[in-house]
Amino acid sequence: MQLAAFDLDNTLLNGDSDYLWGRYICDQGVVDAAEFRRRNDAFHAQYLNGTLDIHAFQRFALQPLIDNPLTTMQTLRTRYVADCIEPVVAPGTPALIDCHRRRGDTLLIITATNRFITEPIAELLGVEHLLATDPEFVDGRYTGRIQGTPCFRDGKITRLEDWLAAHGPFERITAYSDSHNDIPLLARADRAAAVDPDDRLAEHARQQGWPVVSLVDQPGAEVFRTVTGAG
Repeated sequence: MQLAAFDLDNTLLNGDSDYLWGRYICDQGVVDAAEFRRRNDAFHAQYLNGTLDIHAFQRFALQPLIDNPLTTMQTLRTRYVADCIEPVVAPGTPALIDCHRRRGDTLLIITATNRFITEPIAELLGVEHLLATDPEFVDGRYTGRIQGTPCFRDGKITRLEDWLAAHGPFERITAYSDSHNDIPLLARADRAAAVDPDDRLAEHARQQGWPVVSLVDQPGAEVFRTVTGAG
């Protein structure tokens, strides 16, 4: 049995679901748009340059779930997935996922973005297993804190190893990501692929001999063959 592990944002998606959710709730008038956009942009820049404090970001990102009725936010989330996520599924994503599924691989999305945002996206993509940053939920309310280990950078390895202990063993792990933040995850895999990578990951991938592929510009089946060597 083999495992295909996918980062989500800017990998399976041609966009960042966390960032897009922030923009969406600004447009819907849920938050103070000017202030929220300013802070959202700042955190996004920190993520891109590798300096993000995941706990500080999640306190910020989860505050709208504290300040607004949960049913309201769930309704917004449904519309957000239709309006913002379906259009940015990378063109090659469905075929890549289908190739792994038809081979009999177990499919896993492993993402730093919180579970509230990503659970319906995993369902949209037809991926059964999801590891995400888990917001703490106590007595029917979000607290703004993270439950357990955040699924970010080295934390992805901690979360993955715990998950493997419950779902493994796997003969081989193939991992896909766009971000230098996921170099630990890619290094843990038996096969690693840099997907539409940022500059730092692209350079690291060249040094490691990892394939550099695109789900935006290449057919998903071609990406599958390149990464797995399947005929």
